[in-house]
Formats: sequence, C-alpha cells, structure tokens
Amino acid sequence: QVQLVESGGGLVQAGDSLRLSCAASGRTLNRYHMGWFRQAPGKEREFVASVRWSGGNTYYADSAASVKGRFTIVRDNAKNTVYLQMNSLKPEDTAVYYCAADLFYSGSQSDEYDYWGQGTQVTVSS
Repeated sequence: QVQLVESGGGLVQAGDSLRLSCAASGRTLNRYHMGWFRQAPGKEREFVASVRWSGGNTYYADSAASVKGRFTIVRDNAKNTVYLQMNSLKPEDTAVYYCAADLFYSGSQSDEYDYWGQGTQVTVSS
C-alpha cells in the first residue's frame, strides 16, 4: 500500500505561484508513475500532469485551460515526493488538487490510478 499526502495549497492572487507537494509513505515511490489531477466545484476530476517512475517523461493536459508552460511536475525519488510547481495562476485553476500513483499507468485517465491522496485546496482570486 502507498499512502499519499498532498500539501502546499492555499489562497493566492492571480499571477502568483504555488508549489504543491505529494509525499508518500508505506512504500518508496521510485517504481510508481505519478499524476496530478484537480477537481473544481461542480466539475469532473481532470488530468493536470503526470511523470513516469524514472522522471524522464512528463505529460501535461491539453485542455483549453491548459497548464502547459505554467505548471511543472517534478519528482524527487530520494525524498519520496512529487511536486507540482504552478506559476502564473489563474482563477480557473481553483480546485482541489490530488496526486495519484500507479505501478503501470502514467496517462490521463484517473480510473487507472490505484492510489490517491486526500487532496489540497488551491484558490486563486482575481
């Protein structure tokens, strides 16, 4: 079993930056693919970014409210932690952000991930 705990959320203004952390316990993360998802009120959970276990391949959402160029997913296997650096935040980035882990899957489908954290709230004011 892998336990994931997110932290780093908060209330910020548009244009600000935040760095979310996802710390793992129970097992080391170095063989798990990791993903970040978010869910805004009244909306479905959506993919944000993912990184393969080696850290060499990263993927980002292609949606209209794209995070490409603004968000960066990074993992530190030595610290058993995955980060989501979020720059130039917009009000539409407001959501609960979740990290997820899976041994075999590193894509955008949330149902494919086996392990989830409890989420951390990010609120961006205009």
